[in-house]
Amino acid sequence: MPRPITLFTGQWADMPFEEVCRLASKWGYDGLEIACWGDHFEVGKALADEEYIPRRRALLEKYNLRCWALSCHLTGQAVCDHPIDERHKGILPARIWGDGEPEGVRQRAAQEIKDTARAAAAFGVKTVIGFTGSSIWHTVAMFPPVPPEMIERGYQDFADRWNPILDVFDEVGVRFAHEVHPSEIAYDYWTTVRTLEAIGHREAFGLNFDPSHFVWQDLDPVGFLWDFKDRIYHVDCKESVKRFNGRNGRLGSHLPWADPRRGWDFVSTGHGDVPWEACFRMLNSIGYGGPVSVEWEDAGMDRLVGAPDALRFIRTLTAIEPPERSFDSAFSSDN
Repeated sequence: MPRPITLFTGQWADMPFEEVCRLASKWGYDGLEIACWGDHFEVGKALADEEYIPRRRALLEKYNLRCWALSCHLTGQAVCDHPIDERHKGILPARIWGDGEPEGVRQRAAQEIKDTARAAAAFGVKTVIGFTGSSIWHTVAMFPPVPPEMIERGYQDFADRWNPILDVFDEVGVRFAHEVHPSEIAYDYWTTVRTLEAIGHREAFGLNFDPSHFVWQDLDPVGFLWDFKDRIYHVDCKESVKRFNGRNGRLGSHLPWADPRRGWDFVSTGHGDVPWEACFRMLNSIGYGGPVSVEWEDAGMDRLVGAPDALRFIRTLTAIEPPERSFDSAFSSDN
C-alpha cells in the first residue's frame, strides 16, 4: 500500500470537524492529522466522556478516513515559553490560560499534554505532534550578549518540564514528535542535537519532519533526515519559498503572511523551494513508512483549491519506489 496521505486539520479548525472529514474524503485523503483545538479533538471530553472517542471513530469511518496522529502544537507552545503574554492568550483555551499568571499557564499546559498522550492512547493513536516552547528563543539575536550559562539553563528548563511529560508518554505507549521550528527549543540542526542530548535521547521524544522551515534558514532537509533517521516519527508537507532580493529579509520584517515584502513565505506545495523528490527518496532510504500530512498554509490561495492540489502533488511523490535495500546495508562491511 502506498504511504498514506493525511490532511492536518489545524488550519481548518474554524470548520466543524464533520465538514473537514467530508471535504478530505471527497478530495481523496486517506485520513487526518487531527488538531486538538476547535471541535476537532477535545482532550478533556475524550477522557471524561466514554462516548466521545467512539463518536469520533464513527465520524472517521463514515467518511472512510483514518487517524495516525494528533496535534497539540498550540498547548505545547506554552509549556516552556518565556515570556507568556497576549500571544498565548490568543491560542490557548480559557481553562489553560486561566488568570494568565505565567507559571500557572505553563503548569496547566504541561498537564494538558500529559492528558493528550492519555487521550491519544485511548483513541488508538501512537503519535502526538507538537511544539515545546522555549525559555531562550528570545535570546536568538545574541544581543545583549547572552551568557553561556543562560543557554544551558534554557535546555535544563526544557528537560525539567518535558521529562515528566515524557514519562506519561512512556506509560501509555505513545510518542511525542516535536516539530523543529523557529520559536521552539529545537529550531535548526544544532539545536536539535542539543535538545536530544538534554533529555538523554529518550525514545519517547522524536521529530515531526517539516522541511518548510529548513529552506529559508539555508539548512539541508535531506541531510537532516539522514542524520536523524531514527527520530523521524511523523512527516508534515508544507512548502516555503525564499524571496531574498536585497530588501526582503530572512526574518520576515514583522510583515504579515503573503506580503510581497517578506523574504520568505508559505506557498502552495510543489511551488516553492523544498526539494520534495529528494526528501521522499531519503524518507524511503531511511525506512520511514508512516503517513505524510499536508499542512495547508498558503495565505495567498483559497484552501479549498490548494488542499486538493497539494494532495495530487504529494501522490506523485509517494509513487517513488523505495530502494531494494537501505544505505546501511549497501555500505556495510559485509558487502
